[in-house]
Amino acid sequence: MLNHRMVYNVKVQKPIWYNVIESIPPSETVTRPFPPQHKAPNPKTRKPSRLFQPQKLVYEEDGLRSQFYRDHPWELARPRVIVEMDGRDAERYDWSKGLRQPGMPLCGESVVQRQLWMMHNVEGMTTEKTYDIVRKEFYTLRHEEDVERRIAKEEAMKMGAYFGKNSMQVSMELEDQQYENWRKWAGKQISSVQAEQDAAYTNFGAAEEGDAEAEDFDVKEPVAETVPAEKPS
Repeated sequence: MLNHRMVYNVKVQKPIWYNVIESIPPSETVTRPFPPQHKAPNPKTRKPSRLFQPQKLVYEEDGLRSQFYRDHPWELARPRVIVEMDGRDAERYDWSKGLRQPGMPLCGESVVQRQLWMMHNVEGMTTEKTYDIVRKEFYTLRHEEDVERRIAKEEAMKMGAYFGKNSMQVSMELEDQQYENWRKWAGKQISSVQAEQDAAYTNFGAAEEGDAEAEDFDVKEPVAETVPAEKPS
């Protein structure tokens, strides 16, 4: 194709995908291969379209992770850095030494990996027992972090440092602001509804008075005045 020239002395430009297709040629089969099975197939599956769907991969850590975050939902609100150096950082962690690992902040994943290590390396350990042990270690370390943070803040304030409003104060101010906006809006709505009700009552009374006046006013026919007869002298 590249040697063919539509115009004489004009070289055909090589496409961008040419080298890729040359090094990785497409498959010659047009049929979709059957995916590898990781578990026994479901005998109730009757539709052929269900045979080629990828199977759901379930790991042992998934159950431990869901249990921990179900009991500690606020741990999901803590910011985490998931950037790794070379993608093999987990190989440098030694969970036999505890929850604290170099280069990894304390989080729920530390509890999961520590619990998983104890289940496979300590004899006589069940899932519930290891969860209780690791959870107590986690609470102790979290308490130490809170104490260190509070002491560091007190020392800094003693040296003249000034800290702004914390997240609780900011959230309370925002909540109060929204409440005040709602209160003003509700007051305007109540005033408008009250004005409409007063106007309706006023118009209704005026209409009744006008009807009553119209009923009392009767047009009477003029009566001819009679002149009394003169008495005979």
